[in-house]
Amino acid sequence: MGRRGIHRGTAGGTPPSAHRELAYAVADGTRDIFHPLIVIGRGLRTLMATGRRTWAQTPRERRGPALLLTASCLAILALIPYGPPLVAAAVMGAGAWAGRGRGHRETGEAESARLQTLYDALVPYFSVPEDPKPLYQHGGHWPKAFEEHAFDDEGRLSSLRLRYPAYFADGEEEPRARVEQLLHLKAGRGREYRFDWDEEANRLTLSALPPLPADIAAQRFVTAPGETVLGFTDPGDVQRTLPVGDGEEMRDAPPVVWRTGPRSAEPHLLALGRPGGGTTTLLRSVTLQALHHGGDVVVVDGGGTGEYACLTGREGVLAVETSLTGALAILEWACHETERRLTAAGHARQLGCAVPEDVRRPLWIVVDRPVGLSQLATGQGRTDPQELLAVPLRHGRVTGVTVVIGEQLDAAGRLAEPVWTAARARAVLGAAGPDRTTAALGAPPHTTAGPELPPGRGYARLGSGPVHRLQVPATPDPYDEEADEAQRGAVLALLPVRTAALPSGVEAVPWSGYEEELPAQAT
Repeated sequence: MGRRGIHRGTAGGTPPSAHRELAYAVADGTRDIFHPLIVIGRGLRTLMATGRRTWAQTPRERRGPALLLTASCLAILALIPYGPPLVAAAVMGAGAWAGRGRGHRETGEAESARLQTLYDALVPYFSVPEDPKPLYQHGGHWPKAFEEHAFDDEGRLSSLRLRYPAYFADGEEEPRARVEQLLHLKAGRGREYRFDWDEEANRLTLSALPPLPADIAAQRFVTAPGETVLGFTDPGDVQRTLPVGDGEEMRDAPPVVWRTGPRSAEPHLLALGRPGGGTTTLLRSVTLQALHHGGDVVVVDGGGTGEYACLTGREGVLAVETSLTGALAILEWACHETERRLTAAGHARQLGCAVPEDVRRPLWIVVDRPVGLSQLATGQGRTDPQELLAVPLRHGRVTGVTVVIGEQLDAAGRLAEPVWTAARARAVLGAAGPDRTTAALGAPPHTTAGPELPPGRGYARLGSGPVHRLQVPATPDPYDEEADEAQRGAVLALLPVRTAALPSGVEAVPWSGYEEELPAQAT
């Protein structure tokens, strides 16, 4: 009775915290002794998981030859002298290499305290009272839940791989968003993080991402006709790189390439953003690339700020309109042109002939801030410009007509239904917030945004594909004296030759040694 009473009480006996510390010390010693086996076992599990994923991604018609090749290699190794021991040694070495990493025994006191705090914060999200053996519990210790972790030179968490119970609703967006928000706050603000959910293995990996390069200026990108570079993203998200110039140096950067044309599943683009987020910059970059590939462009500047004045009178630019009357006239012409192309293409197919050249020539309709024009047209009792976009949006894919629309995020709710239905290539720029970004793109991003974003920074999604981080090439207005001079010169070098005379009262003056001349008010 006395011994039982001592263990139950706190006076005259050992406190429970001492027992817990003793258990932790024993576990640490045991882990140090068996550390090589733990590393090899962790590596073998990683290799097995990689093998399962590779096998699942292998097409069915290739699985038979792969099994035959593997069996042949094993048979050969079994016949050569010392073959099985060499194979076993190679497997153990591969497991040790794959399982290498910083174990918790290398973790300092400050880092261990941060991980313990993070573990305690996750307890309400990853535990239920009915669980008999909870992975997350009050008073628990982080090593049983956190498999891998790493800290940078400043002592901040740079990566974390954790386990979570199987009953967690990882297939629902709301529970996942709560966990991601918590990890973002606890891991440290001021950085961007990626969250990779492995629903099959009940694992979540957090990685701190470096900022995307914001110094890539507008230039001639190595793309095929029908390909447009929206911007650049993380290296592991795309399977392609492009050479980009950074001053006198060249480097490879992973682009987000938007494909247009008759076989494109996302023939039209919708760009949304906050004021100053870079929506107009994106539209200007897309327009310059379209002109480079020999397309015809019409521009409607609904904001009336003159951001596209540099395109006026250029080769390939059919019109740049800022007024409601001019916008209605050019959009009505674009509607009739789309119908004419549709009729001509259908007639050529009926006769078994090739589609005429003027039908195959790309036509780009770039509309910036259409909501403002719609409100102005409604007040004057005139046709809504967005109604005139319905025909190019609906039939543009088969007639070579591409519509690019830019609008402020606050006015996105007043965009017409055909815009949301047909413009399946989406971009959201600026600090839009996770909810609005998800609503605009149709899927949540797997990364968090930093507190301060440079112009042209945001997310992009092409159709039903994944959401990519995006940094738009710096494409400022070359007439903007407050913009960077080198970037203004890069845009100026991309402009087509001027085919129309300057308006009266405006003269051309040289600027910073470039061959192109910028208009300036005559004195």
